[in-house]
Amino acid sequence: MPHEMPDASPMDAYWMPFTANRQFKRAPRLLVKASGMHYWSDDGRQILDGVAGLWCVNAGHARPKIVQAIQQQAAEMDFAPPFQMAHPKAFELADALTRLMPAGLNRVFFTNSGSESVETALKIALAYHRARGDGTRTRLIGRERGYHGVNFGGISVGGIVGNRKVFGPMLGGVDHLRHTHDPARNAYSVGQPAHGADLADDLERLVALHDASTIAAVIVEPVAGSTGVLVPPTGYLQRLRQICDKHGILLIFDEVITGFGRTGQAFAAHTFGVTPDLMTVAKGLTNGCVPMGAVIARQAIHDTFMSGPEHLIEFPHGYTYSAHPLACAAGLGTLATYADEGLLTRAGELQGYFAESLHTLRGAPHVIDIRNIGLVGGIELASIPGEPGKRAFNVFLDCFERGLLVRTTGDTIALSPPLIIERAQIDQIVGTIADALKRTA
Repeated sequence: MPHEMPDASPMDAYWMPFTANRQFKRAPRLLVKASGMHYWSDDGRQILDGVAGLWCVNAGHARPKIVQAIQQQAAEMDFAPPFQMAHPKAFELADALTRLMPAGLNRVFFTNSGSESVETALKIALAYHRARGDGTRTRLIGRERGYHGVNFGGISVGGIVGNRKVFGPMLGGVDHLRHTHDPARNAYSVGQPAHGADLADDLERLVALHDASTIAAVIVEPVAGSTGVLVPPTGYLQRLRQICDKHGILLIFDEVITGFGRTGQAFAAHTFGVTPDLMTVAKGLTNGCVPMGAVIARQAIHDTFMSGPEHLIEFPHGYTYSAHPLACAAGLGTLATYADEGLLTRAGELQGYFAESLHTLRGAPHVIDIRNIGLVGGIELASIPGEPGKRAFNVFLDCFERGLLVRTTGDTIALSPPLIIERAQIDQIVGTIADALKRTA
């Protein structure tokens, strides 16, 4: 029998992800119920959700069509093997998803998370070049301060130092573009910053260094979320697309955060008018209800693999839970909810009010920059000397005690509320943060 420690706590066994475990377990923050725009804590307090769970609950919590779809599917069929077999809802969801995509993105490979979507997209890019007889293209280009999940491929092309430094050597053959954060020229931009399109030309530097014949793909977040909400400068993504086309490099958009209405249109590719060759999605695909992700590819990329004997597997990759029946049901219920309520464009309708409200915090204690687009915002705070991240964490704790859930990354407060938010709730979010800033040392 396992040996029980005499001072064991019921919380000891759970090693929590991306959490200050010791601090949390001294003063737990437990959520026990959710509906609409709110959570409820274990002590009965109502908590306004300012971050859509974790950038994912875009339609709000406990939406009837999604809940019913999951319940019905669980009763009908709990699992179907995805290798050499399938079930109808996998095809139905893939088709529905492609109808939301920019023209040309019409082949869907299902995964279980954003991290798996990134791994899959990187493997598709490498295998695609090999399949077309261009096997020297093995190099992957990410971007400083980029976040692409936590698997080894994702942290290799990612550029958040804290997510990389303790894990030893990354994948070989990876390099990084400069990030786009330029507070000296772009502080307090409303929407896209005016300066910085030229930063895309850093890809030309990497092409000159490595030679285009070695580069398979470039992966970027259209809006970098987890690093603190970095909105692309006007013209930056367009220039990156041009350079990739010039040198035969695939462009991958990581839309795990920006997808499904966050930037004002269905996807950031629509918002910025740039279509990638591969797109990764997750989070809002199922409204966070059942884990699921996907890679959407151009048909020409997919078709390159469709050669050789028909009985052989064309792309040796996949997951036991790819296109899981419950996830597909949740995805169909989610897309139906988005369509019924016009949620994929609601951020565009509210972004003016959201931006105006958010920028009233300019001049508040400790605020050094504010960034926003659609219904996503970042409020950057001056760090406490010698204690980076602590000031924003203090604001996070203060807000939670007063009925608001926000997210922090470093010393940036990140906001991404459910798309069903009303103006009065935007006022509540901004007012609660303003009061917390006044109380925070």
